[in-house]
Parts: sequence; C-alpha cells; structure tokens
Amino acid sequence: MKASLFALALGLGLLAAPALGADTKILIQNFTFTPTHLEVKSGTTVIFKNEDDIPHSVVAVDGSFHSRALDTDDQVSLTLTKPGDFAYYCGLHPHMQGKITVLP
Repeated sequence: MKASLFALALGLGLLAAPALGADTKILIQNFTFTPTHLEVKSGTTVIFKNEDDIPHSVVAVDGSFHSRALDTDDQVSLTLTKPGDFAYYCGLHPHMQGKITVLP
C-alpha cells in the first residue's frame, strides 16, 4: 500500500518517505484523531497510529492521500512538503475528522 499511497501523494507534495524534519504522531483512539489539528513545518513526517480495537483509515478531503485500513497498532506515515491545510477523515467512520497545517 505504501507504493500506491506514494503515487497519490507525489503530485501534491505529500511523500511517504523518510522525514526531512521531525516526526510527529497522530493517534487514533476512541474514534478520534489526537490531536485533531496539527501544525508542522514542511518536511515533517506525520505518523498516524491506530490504537483503537477496530480498523480505521486516513483519507484526505482533497483526495491527495488515502491509507489502507489500519488494524490495531498499525500505522502509516506521510512526509508533508507542500505548505497549506490538509483536512482528512476516517474512510470507515467519516465523522472522525482532522486537519494538518503545513508551514513553510
């Protein structure tokens, strides 16, 4: 799945690759993304880790990335290189929402 996530993210400056900046985690717990809003510098790798006991996924509202279903303790990472706001939600539970702001 990393290869297809990479392909989707490449054109919009989102890369599933080693970090250029510091790594940051967003935890999936109790049907929420924690934190729900995250500000990071360009080049930061954001790791989404599912700590719930059911699957979740991470889907960008603009279609720039879409993860596979993450089972308990699974994770997926994105290296964010393009400044802007990236809203996302859980593809399996759309009421779960969050946003990442990428600063230059």
